[in-house]
Amino acid sequence: MTERLYLLISGSVFALVGFFHLIRLIYQWSVQVGALGIPQWPSLLAIVAAGVLSIWAFRIASHLSNSPSSSH
Repeated sequence: MTERLYLLISGSVFALVGFFHLIRLIYQWSVQVGALGIPQWPSLLAIVAAGVLSIWAFRIASHLSNSPSSSH
């Protein structure tokens, strides 16, 4: 697996995680772990974190495709 492919897969996974947290907020889905109900605000933090990681991965992948080929 090339570094670029790894970054594209990672960016896609983080984008999906952020998307599902956004859907959780929109539809007000509840999450419960054992007897503990998880509030909605952690999803907002997860959207920001996953979004940043996704954008970061895609930007690095695009820089790799634009740069001259390395000798790996």
